[in-house]
Amino acid sequence: MRGRPCGHLTRLYCLMNMDQLLEFIGANTLLAAGTVAMALAVLFNELRLKAGTLAAIPATQAIRLINGGAKVVDVRDADSFAKGHIVDSLNIAATDLSGDLPPKLKKAQTVLLVCDSGARSGQVVNTLRKNGVEKVFNLQGGLGAWQRENLPIVSGNDA
Repeated sequence: MRGRPCGHLTRLYCLMNMDQLLEFIGANTLLAAGTVAMALAVLFNELRLKAGTLAAIPATQAIRLINGGAKVVDVRDADSFAKGHIVDSLNIAATDLSGDLPPKLKKAQTVLLVCDSGARSGQVVNTLRKNGVEKVFNLQGGLGAWQRENLPIVSGNDA
C-alpha cells in the first residue's frame, strides 16, 4: 500500500504521510528553509524576467506600432545616434527620461524606446512604467535586432 498515491488511500494514511513530512521538516529545519528560499528565489526571478519582457517587442511588432503612430525615441548618446538610427526617431538621453516623458512626447502617445541592445532602453521602460507611463515599449534586441531584420536606418543628426 505504500507505493500508491494518496488519492487512492484512506484519509488516515494520508494524515500519517503528512505527519511524517512535518517530522522530517522539524528534524531538517535548515534543509526545509533552504528549499523554500530557493523556490521563492526562482519564482521571484521568473516574475521579474516576465515583467521585463512584457514591454519588449520584436522588430516586426515595432513596425506595426510605428505605422500606427508611435514615436521612436533613441536613448543612445548623440555620436551613436549620428552613426545610424531608425527613420524619424528622436534622440533623447536615457537620463533625461528617468522620471517622466518630456513635453514633446504626450503621455497618451505610444512611445518605442531604442538603444544598441535593448538593455538600457528596457531599464528606462521599466522606470517610466513605474511612474505611470503605460504606452511605452522597448525594441527587443535594440538597434542590432532592427539591423539583423534588414530594416532601414539613416545616419546623420537629422531625425
